[in-house]
Amino acid sequence: MPLGPARRDGPGVPLDPAPRDRQGAGVGGVAAVRPARLVVISGTGTEVGKTWVGAALLREGRRRGLRVAARKPLQSFSPGAHSLDSEVLAAASGEPASDVCPEERSFPAPMAPPMAAEALGRPLPTMAAVVSLLEASWPAGSCDLAVVEGAGGVASPLTEDGHTADLAGRLRADVVVLVANPSLGVINSARLAVAALAPARVIVHLNRFDPADDLHRRNAAWLTERDRFEVTSSIAGLVDRLLEP
Repeated sequence: MPLGPARRDGPGVPLDPAPRDRQGAGVGGVAAVRPARLVVISGTGTEVGKTWVGAALLREGRRRGLRVAARKPLQSFSPGAHSLDSEVLAAASGEPASDVCPEERSFPAPMAPPMAAEALGRPLPTMAAVVSLLEASWPAGSCDLAVVEGAGGVASPLTEDGHTADLAGRLRADVVVLVANPSLGVINSARLAVAALAPARVIVHLNRFDPADDLHRRNAAWLTERDRFEVTSSIAGLVDRLLEP
């Protein structure tokens, strides 16, 4: 399913994927080790609650005694924003916000990161550089659960040469959590996003799910029973699914 100019060597698999056992310099100069479970958070679009879900996932992981980490490879935002995605994720993971997303990869302009960087006259790393920076940034020692949040939807530009689907492939993410609203239109948007992420394992998380809402229940049932997608509607249920062997 074509999503733009990003080059691929197979369906959903970008060129030069990062090996699973690759180690980087790490925080504080100690060798970084790939997290035991690496989860990429994406969405069917903007404003579906990716950051809220990522933060809730991290808090639930910590509550269960897991060692967690969060990364936001690039972020763009409105100047004067009350809180940044990196700050929300950092508060949930217990890390400095600068570890989650360094200042040089934060762009105060409310548009996709490559557009924001261009508008501000600032450099933007390539997808390969983003992946290398992430691999070198994991905490020293072991990490049970790491969350990497993309920007916008699955195919929204993240760098000049890639999007979140490319990022998930290059990182060899164990799971992609696709955050979606459970309302009218979710079946179409979830199908398109899951196809774009193939062959990654995807869990569709229905954020703001109301079990008393008939449409929400029917959409969840359709995605589960007819499309055979993995679907969750609670943070505890999502963490349970993520930790399954």
